[in-house]
This record gives sequence, C-alpha cells and structure tokens, in this order.
Amino acid sequence: MVSTLLFLLPFLVLYTIIAVYAERKISAFIQDRLGPMEVGYYGILQTVADLLKLLQKEDIVPAAADKPLFKIGPLLIFIPIFLGFSVLPLAPGWSVSPYSTALFFLLAVISLDVIGIVVAGLASHNKYSMLGTMRSAAQIISYEVPLGLSVLAACVLAQSINLQEISYQQGILSQQPSYLLGIKSWGDVSDVGGMLTWNVFRMPILFIAWIIFFIASLAESNRAPFDLPEAESELVAGYQTEYSGFRWAIMMLGEYAMMLLVSFVGVILFWGSWNTPLPNAGPLTLANWTTGSTGSVGFYLWGIFWLVSKTLIMVALQMWVRWTYPRVRIDQLTALSWKFLTPAALLVLVICSLWRLLLV
Repeated sequence: MVSTLLFLLPFLVLYTIIAVYAERKISAFIQDRLGPMEVGYYGILQTVADLLKLLQKEDIVPAAADKPLFKIGPLLIFIPIFLGFSVLPLAPGWSVSPYSTALFFLLAVISLDVIGIVVAGLASHNKYSMLGTMRSAAQIISYEVPLGLSVLAACVLAQSINLQEISYQQGILSQQPSYLLGIKSWGDVSDVGGMLTWNVFRMPILFIAWIIFFIASLAESNRAPFDLPEAESELVAGYQTEYSGFRWAIMMLGEYAMMLLVSFVGVILFWGSWNTPLPNAGPLTLANWTTGSTGSVGFYLWGIFWLVSKTLIMVALQMWVRWTYPRVRIDQLTALSWKFLTPAALLVLVICSLWRLLLV
C-alpha cells in the first residue's frame, strides 16, 4: 500500500504539470489565442518553468498570521485528497486498499479538504482569506448533499458500495444480468459488453444522476463557475491570498488532484469504470479483445487504459466548463443546490430504487 501511494505522488505531480498546460491551451483555443508558445516546443515546458520558479520563491509568512496553522494549511488541503486515491479500483482486481466500504471512505475524504481551506484562510488573518473560507464552507456543505444522493443512486442499481464490484458489473466480466436500458424484456446484454453494460445505459435515469454529480463535483473542487472561495475579481485570491511559492503550489496540486479524483469516481460509478466501450458484435469480439484474458498483463493494461482515458475526458470537460460559463453569485450557488439539485437527486434516487425493485 505504501509503495503504491509513493508511486501516486509523482504521478499526481506529473498529471498536474500536464493538466495545467492542457488547460492553458484549452482556454486559449476557446478565447481565440495561442496560449504558451515560448518555453519549449509549442510552449510545452512552460508549466515546468513555472514550477521551478515557484520552488525558488521565498516562503513568506505574514506577521499577523497564526504561523503553525498557516504552514500546515496547504497540507491539510492536499493530504485528504491524496488519501482518496488509495481506495480507487485502478484496474480489474487491483486497488491500493480494496476495502468493501471504500465508497464511504471516499465520500468522507472528498469533504475533508474544507478543513484545510478553513485552517488556511483563518490562519492568514486576512479579510479576503476569511471571506473565501466562509464561502468555501457554505459551498461544500451545500453540494455534499446532492453529490451523496447521486452516488447512492448508482449504488442502488449495483446493490453494493464496493467500487470493485460496481466496476465488474459494468462489463463482460459481470456475474449479474445487464438489461438493455434497464428493461427486462429487452434481454440481457452482459455477454455483449461495451457501453451497453455501463450504468448510464443499464438504467438511463442515472445519466441525470451523473449530471447532478458532475455539477456538485465542480463545486466540491472549487472550480468555475463555482470558484467563489477564490474569486479573484472580488477577493484577490480568497483563502490563497497570503500564500506564495511552494505552499501555494501544494494548494494548486490539491485543486487539480481533486479534479482528477472526482472524475475517477464519476467514471467508476456511471461510465463503465475500467471496462471497454467496444461491444461484441457477431464475429467481432471487440469487448473480449479490448479486455484481455483474466489475470494476464494485457488484462490490467487494458483496464488502466480505459479508466484513465475516460477520466481524462472528464477532466477536460471540467476545463471546458470553466472557460465557457461565467461565475455565479453566492446566492445563486446555494439556491441551485438546495432548490434544484438536492430535490432532483432525491427524486432520481427514489426512481432508481423503484426501478431496481421491478427488476428483481
């Protein structure tokens, strides 16, 4: 477990470097710009140069700050997010900590980073940091409810909270029948595999659950249009205002790691996890070929490839949303959660429960 976690840390750093560069290019494309072009071919080393610059900056601690809490704040943001990766099923039969209650642990971890944000903001003794902290607490508490309800909807279909078991049910390795679009009379498609066995196709109402999950995950990640805790047009940088250099880099690492974590969870619960999107069609056994033989090296490599590919698509979708939609007001943010997303998520959960009962 420890060795795998040590592998994940450099992986997250590398992912963040690539993701920051990708986001700069995506935003440039949307805004009809070129983006980074000077450092390296097509600006590919710009993020590396920025990271080296951050590591050389002076670690400034404000005189009025609570120094111990100020210094530990960024770690309290990053560590819970980092621990969330320890229970993900990274491939068929392979996860760092394959606990049957992994989903509960994951939901708890996703909500814990707000403690680090509160500590970092209040310890800064800055009015902008304090306002950002208050916004972050209100935002994360509000959106944990619809996020949790949307996750429960997927668990109702799978009749399990084990992420590895939920993953197995969405492919040709499933030991349970997968009815096309959740209609029993349309037949079992578990032997066909591919996208037809993913949860959003096994029970189409889960597509609405995924939309709710995706919106809530943007709020949990403090990403635009829900980046109110660090709204630069109002709060300078919110809870990050007094941070610089390496500690600020840890905060950014935590933000991009959270984007990756919630994307992993969304793919595992709704979009087939590590299962192939290609079906078996007559003599073309594409699902079998792109899954591999159980226990072989290809079996694990295909699983990692499909899971990571789908997850990166979700990360790119988050970036597209950030640079497409304007930031909402704080009253609009809370109203969206309590007046619309939470009732909708509760309704979806009830429908999924009734639908599942009819399939039994």
